Amino acid sequence: MKPADAGADRVLVTGATGYVGGRLVPRLLEAGYRVRCLARKPRKLEGRAWASDPRVEVVSGDADDAASLRSAMQGCGPGYFLIHSMIAAGGDYAERDRELARAFADAAERARLSRIVYLGGLGELGDGLSEHLASRREVERLLASGPTPLTVLRAAMIIGSGSASFEILRYLVERLPVMVTPRWVATECQPIAIRNVVDYLVDCLAVPESAGRTLDIGGPDVLSYRELMRLMAEERGLSTRLIVPVPVLTPRLSSLWIDLVTPISHKIARPLAEGLRNRVVCRDDAANRLLPQHLLGAREAIREALEAERTGGVETTWSMAGPIPGDPDWAGGTTFTDRRSVVIDAPPSAVFRAVCRIGGGHGWYAADWLWRARGVLDRLLGGPGMRRGRRDPEQLAYGEALDWWRVTGIEHNRSLSLRAEMKLPGEALLEFHIQPQGRGTRLEQVARFVPRGLLGLAYWYAALPLHAIVFSGMLRGILRAAVERKATSDGAAR
Repeated sequence: MKPADAGADRVLVTGATGYVGGRLVPRLLEAGYRVRCLARKPRKLEGRAWASDPRVEVVSGDADDAASLRSAMQGCGPGYFLIHSMIAAGGDYAERDRELARAFADAAERARLSRIVYLGGLGELGDGLSEHLASRREVERLLASGPTPLTVLRAAMIIGSGSASFEILRYLVERLPVMVTPRWVATECQPIAIRNVVDYLVDCLAVPESAGRTLDIGGPDVLSYRELMRLMAEERGLSTRLIVPVPVLTPRLSSLWIDLVTPISHKIARPLAEGLRNRVVCRDDAANRLLPQHLLGAREAIREALEAERTGGVETTWSMAGPIPGDPDWAGGTTFTDRRSVVIDAPPSAVFRAVCRIGGGHGWYAADWLWRARGVLDRLLGGPGMRRGRRDPEQLAYGEALDWWRVTGIEHNRSLSLRAEMKLPGEALLEFHIQPQGRGTRLEQVARFVPRGLLGLAYWYAALPLHAIVFSGMLRGILRAAVERKATSDGAAR
């Protein structure tokens, strides 16, 4: 599908490291567009298959910096504003989003973009909106404040593998056969499949009539959250869930419960839970008349999302939008180091693949009960614990979340670096370095910890006796896995 306006075939995408943006770029390429991505940390996109496409240009810059925005917009037709600060900024997300929207609208006017495209939140109009939905409306207003035409697509719950809303729904249903819930389980919503959301985002560029419009987008089904939970249970092959609504559960209590049961932290869950009190149903079918497509029903969308998780086909997840630190704030401090190495009778590629399987459903090769116990403690302290898992069972990319770690460095067949995001009295890194040695491979595993105050020192020495169990066991497990992979490859070659 070609652009509607001449010279508009280069598209600017902000938020390409996020859940929706990471799925939008490859679809834009399929539709014949060239794409320029503005990213604060361009390395976060290195692991995406589409990043090496010659039609993709990744530029470094901050969305709150006027010079970065104007430079990124030069030569572009439309620009996507897919930035949402809820994960990075926590409770301050609304003000942060207002600042970014003002900056984007001003830069778009100066760069003479042909239009801005924004994915907002579906919901009732007028007073009584949740803070989350009110913030989305304010962003719409600010983006439309300049002369650049704005296309707003308003969506309710997005059903897709790895989305925050979908993960909340799935974990609640899987883990709780009996649920005491707030009254919002009776609120009507009109969920939409991530595939349909991305199609709307792409298709609007080729339809001039969509410029300057606000379009409600949703799937064909209008149903309550209770009914969504029933559909999820049926698609997961689970028994009927008993749901007991009570009036005393506030959004704050609901978010704390979601934090405990699901992978989503209370900082993200609270604005989502507050938004559930609003009825989120399309006002009309203008979007589907203007941009017709096959819309997946709720059951079909759930089935497709679960299948993507089962087959390892998850393109993006909600946690991929997390911030990546630059130079650590503890650089130059006293560092404790646990360094272990082993020579493995396998090629570097087999060792690297074995290293990259750590975490998530596969576990950590040894003493998984200790990792889980530490994850529970971290959850109680307000950290991510083990809940975030991993996007793909085999592949890792820069910037991805891995249980309570974040991938801060990865070189194919050479190294993997992880930085802990758990609650700690200090900063922790876990590194793996791979080098050919003779006919085999030398694997060096390095755990580093920089304590913060006396509590940090006490933490390191208290955990020291467990290192022999955790880190030695992990190294042995990687060795076994790499040798098994080599044997499998040798057998297949014969």
